[in-house]
Amino acid sequence: MRPLFFFTLILILSVVTLARGKNIPFPKDFVFGTATAAYQIEGAAREGGRGPSIWDYFSHIPGKTFKDATGDIACDHYHRLEEDVKLMVSMGLKYYRMSISWSRLLPDGTIDNINQQGIDHYNKEIDILLKNGITPFVTLYHWDLPLNLHIKYGGWLNKEASMKHFGDYADLCFKSFGDRVKNWITFNEAWCASIHGYLNGSQAPGRCSKCKPEQGDSDREPYQAAHSMILSHAVAVDIYLNKYKKTQKGSIGMTMNSGWGEPLTNKPEDQDAAQRLMEFQLGWFADPIFRGDYPLSMRRQAGNLLPQFTQAEKQLLIKSKSDFFGLNHYSTLYVSARTNVSSGYYAHMNATTTPYRDGKPIGERADSTWLWVVPWGIRKIVNWVYDRYQIKIYITENGCDVPNEDKLPFDQIINDTFRVNYLQGYLNAVSEAIHQDKVPVVGYFVWSFMDNFEWADGYAKRFGIHHVDYVKNNTRTPKKSAKWYSELIKQ
Repeated sequence: MRPLFFFTLILILSVVTLARGKNIPFPKDFVFGTATAAYQIEGAAREGGRGPSIWDYFSHIPGKTFKDATGDIACDHYHRLEEDVKLMVSMGLKYYRMSISWSRLLPDGTIDNINQQGIDHYNKEIDILLKNGITPFVTLYHWDLPLNLHIKYGGWLNKEASMKHFGDYADLCFKSFGDRVKNWITFNEAWCASIHGYLNGSQAPGRCSKCKPEQGDSDREPYQAAHSMILSHAVAVDIYLNKYKKTQKGSIGMTMNSGWGEPLTNKPEDQDAAQRLMEFQLGWFADPIFRGDYPLSMRRQAGNLLPQFTQAEKQLLIKSKSDFFGLNHYSTLYVSARTNVSSGYYAHMNATTTPYRDGKPIGERADSTWLWVVPWGIRKIVNWVYDRYQIKIYITENGCDVPNEDKLPFDQIINDTFRVNYLQGYLNAVSEAIHQDKVPVVGYFVWSFMDNFEWADGYAKRFGIHHVDYVKNNTRTPKKSAKWYSELIKQ
């Protein structure tokens, strides 16, 4: 009995260790990766035949980004591919989510003007990754629409042009890289691109009829832009399924973003408001993709402002089946049934969020004002997604910025215990969702592999597990979080 006793004791101690987060349990084939985006890290904005994107134009308008920062140089990843891949290898990374710059392949956004230098660049990047045992997950659109398509056609406000040109671009990517790339993401966070690009104007292309200077229609345009992106996604998936999937044997889906909305109280109106918030954020894009139309709550609340799908478009959505659900999640807030907004998207949602209940915060706040550390929220949101759509889930982004990180001394920046605790807490919650709730979460990507251009926040916010010194030649230094994540991957 003594050997059995010691075996049982070791098993109990192992389970306790796992529960304490020292060795978080995941399935053997679970995908651990990190993520970046082309405009945020590449730089080389005017090199290699690349054309301008809406973010090149927007970030050069004074006052649009913090300290008027741009992505002209960013992290100079374009010139430092080998160096960055060596960093990935050193931490044992096996999966890397990257995006392709549409205007690097097609400088004016159209298939009539293919830039071979751009194709060569991404061939080089993909080959270097694979040579080093790193599997790429490739995002086709991470907010950097070619500027010409915005100027000439109205960008995402033109449904027909969007579907055609995005389809052509996706086809080119599948044809050029699909023999090696087996994991495709069509769009990243179309909610952000729609709301921040066409409602409040805080991101490219910066349209906002309620701002100064006034342009666009903040009540209608977010819905129009989202409609075009959803249908463009369907076009890309349809092309992949019909022309490439059989021979290339890859998978394709979309990445959507949302915080978790926790009802502020047990009152039915707050419960309804929280559900409505989830439908207006995730359901806005996921329901058409997986169910063929917008949520009924959006139809009721937005009325004629929400576009209708034609019968042909509904058929396109139905037959363009995604292989997975990509989810970007960072934070959780309480939700109540009231709003001070008189019109538009937020009035239609009819829900208000707050980080406080009875004067107590929902969790610690990170550096960004919108990001609160609430690990249990990620477990709830993946359950919500799986209950509603019954499909496997990749968490394609999760991470945080450390409070005052950009103002701390260097030795404190790289000793980012706050971020380690965040990642450990969220990964523990994901593990619980997998093992206890039986939710098929199959992968997790930390945002971000390194500090980078954080859109309107410029370089003031740092989400990277590698520090980038923007003053001293963009030098990279692993933070404590990179070493912690490396150990987790090895385990």
